[in-house]
Amino acid sequence: MAHKFAEIAFTPVVRAIQVEEGSRTGYARMDEGDDYNHQLSGREAIFIAARDSFYMASVGETGWPYVQHRGGPAGFMKVLDARTIGFADYSGNRQYVSTGNFRSDGRVALFFMDYPNRTRLKMLGRVRTVGLDEPELLARLEDDDYPAQIERGFIIEVQGFDWNCPQHITPRFSAVEIEGQLAALRTENGHLKEVLGGSANSQPATARSKGLKELDELGEGPLELVVSGIRQLAPRVRAFELRDPKGGELPAVEPGSHLRVPVRLPSGEMVDRHYSIASNPARRDIYEIAVLREEAGSGGSAAVHDCYRIGTRLRMDMPGNHFGLHSDERPALLLAGGIGITPIKSMAQMLEARGTDFHLHYAGRSRGEMPFLDRLVRHLGDRLRVYSSTDGERLDIAATLAAAPDDVVIYVCGPQRLISAVTDTAKELGIPRERVRLELFA
Repeated sequence: MAHKFAEIAFTPVVRAIQVEEGSRTGYARMDEGDDYNHQLSGREAIFIAARDSFYMASVGETGWPYVQHRGGPAGFMKVLDARTIGFADYSGNRQYVSTGNFRSDGRVALFFMDYPNRTRLKMLGRVRTVGLDEPELLARLEDDDYPAQIERGFIIEVQGFDWNCPQHITPRFSAVEIEGQLAALRTENGHLKEVLGGSANSQPATARSKGLKELDELGEGPLELVVSGIRQLAPRVRAFELRDPKGGELPAVEPGSHLRVPVRLPSGEMVDRHYSIASNPARRDIYEIAVLREEAGSGGSAAVHDCYRIGTRLRMDMPGNHFGLHSDERPALLLAGGIGITPIKSMAQMLEARGTDFHLHYAGRSRGEMPFLDRLVRHLGDRLRVYSSTDGERLDIAATLAAAPDDVVIYVCGPQRLISAVTDTAKELGIPRERVRLELFA
């Protein structure tokens, strides 16, 4: 489909350089079809409404661009309709550079940034200044809880936009976002103190030593592993790196493999929980599992978060696999929902290493809550599609399956509603059941 942003930004000189550098073929498809990316959808509207700042470039009479940072309460840039956005201009440093530039040249370029989720929306438009003689329109741009005096407003007619590649966006977090992350860690720290029988200072040394020893060695089985690293992947998801205690090679595994790890519940009962091996299957030095903490669950995931720490030794059965990857050259379609990305990630890595054609569709509540998203974005490029429900994005299962090659093998892992939707849709489309492979993460 014709991409309006590309129509404006890809000038003849730009296109010539794309040819020289070998990227023109990938962008050529943006010139085909009907007008596209000049009207805002729900995804763009939700994204803009969540921003508390943006960057704006205008063009002066000297021909020089001028870039300005604009900030305010979240949603101060208003989406008025599918072609129009606008914001109120309050008293500032009174240089009026952007305001002056807009009088001679109404073209504007905007960057909307979501640093925590490494997402940016770039936009081109034409500006009209709204004066105090248009009180009704100014009222639509006003922020109710912002006490400053409005001097004017700016209405921007969208000419084109594009979602930019997240590569090289360094995640940055506001004080509110950091506090949200720390709150979860403080809660987990409190749980750990309870497991250990109180704070370190209030507990006798012998009791502490006994409690720590019990936590240091869990399970029975021929495979012995030690927790060698812990990473916080998302507010409720923690990755645990497992190695051979003596530094030896681990048993080889195929994509889709899992471990049945030992867990001690707060009651003292020993249970097993199954977690997919999310690390690259080509690695023999570590296994990595990712555990979503479910407070309303049976207690296993919370116990892993609370009790597993660096140095904890685990004895368990050898890795198993009920979700194996095909070994021939047929293309693959990978569908993951939430923590269901764990086996799918290793499949994508193996398919990439083989040179097998594949696409990964990854859906979650928000980009900040989707484990391994940063790695997948960096390595998979346009083979990855991401769907964030908080951004109004939805995986269209019927369209995705219908567009897949006739011999594609489909892999899906996630909540039951995703599994059911994929299997039901595949049946309606006449896709043979043996080409649809699934694994529930619950």
